Amino acid sequence: MIRSVVLGTGSYLPEKVLTNADLATLVDTSDEWIIQRTGIRERHIAAEGEMTSDLALAAAERALADSGLAASDIDLIVVGTSTPDNTFPATAVAVQHRLGIHHGAAFDLQAVCTGFVFALSTADALLRTGQFKRALVIGAETFSRILDWTDRTTCVLFGDGAGAVVLEGQEQPGALTDRGILTSHLRSDGQHKEKLYVDGGPSSTRTVGHLRMEGREVFKHAVGMIADVIDQAFAATGTDADDIAWFVPHQANKRIIDASAKKLGIASEKVVCTVERHGNTSAASIPLALDEARRDGRIKKGDLVLLEAMGGGFTWGSALIRW
Repeated sequence: MIRSVVLGTGSYLPEKVLTNADLATLVDTSDEWIIQRTGIRERHIAAEGEMTSDLALAAAERALADSGLAASDIDLIVVGTSTPDNTFPATAVAVQHRLGIHHGAAFDLQAVCTGFVFALSTADALLRTGQFKRALVIGAETFSRILDWTDRTTCVLFGDGAGAVVLEGQEQPGALTDRGILTSHLRSDGQHKEKLYVDGGPSSTRTVGHLRMEGREVFKHAVGMIADVIDQAFAATGTDADDIAWFVPHQANKRIIDASAKKLGIASEKVVCTVERHGNTSAASIPLALDEARRDGRIKKGDLVLLEAMGGGFTWGSALIRW
C-alpha cells in the first residue's frame, strides 16, 4: 500500500519576541500569573508587513532543503491556517507561486488549532490515491493580527510562526512497521462555537474581528476530546502508550498537555513541549515542535510519533506516524 512518508521538516519564527514582562506593560497581568496558568514565558510576533505567507514560505524552504528535494518535485501544497493573507486567493497559492511551482494544486484548510492535523490527513489521503506524489503540508499563523490586546485572557496566549513537512507517497508492505502516516482521526462539533471563535468575518461583520474564548470551557472539553481521537489511533493500529516514542501535542497550554499525557499514560519524558517559548501558534504549533525535536536528535528514523490537537469549532484530531 502507499504510505505518506515524512522526508523533511522545517520551521520559522518571527524575529520579535514578546515576553510576559512586555505584556505586563500592556495589560493587567504578570509573568507569574501567565506561567502558573499556561506555562508560557514568551512568544514570537510577526513584524509589520510580515504576512502568513512569508512565514509559511520560510518554513517550506527549510523543509525542502531538509528533504533534499527541489520545489519542482512538489505537486501538492496544503496550508493549515486561520489567518490567511487575504480572504482569497489561498495562502497556499501565494507559497506555490513564490516557490516557482506552476503545476499541481495548492489550497488552504481551516480547522483552527487542529489545522495541521487536518491538513496532514488530507494530504495523506490524496497521496494514497496516487493523484499526487509529493506534498508540502504547512501550518502557518499570524494570530497576533486577530488578538484584542486589551483582553488579558487571550492576548497572553498566542504567538506567530510556521512549520512544514514534506511528504512522499511510497509503496510500503502495509504493516505496523511501515514508515509514514499509519492512521489519522478527525472530529468536529459545531455546538461549541461560542467557546472559541473570532467575532468577525466577511459575510457577518465585514471585518476581521477578534479572537474570543471561554478558557475554562475549552480546558474542560480538551482532555476528553484529545483522549478520544488518540484512543481511536491506538485501536486502529493495535498500539498503546508504551509503543509511542514521542508525543507531539498541540502547544496550547502546559496544563492541558500534562493532563492529556497523564490520562493517556504517556510518560512525561516522551512529551515534546515548546509552549514555554512559542505560546499557542495554532496550526503552526505541531510542525514547529516536530521540527525542533527532529533537528535536536530526539525524533529518529523508526520512531512512532503521536500528534494531537484541538481547536475552535470545536475541531480535534490525531495522527500516528512512523518516522
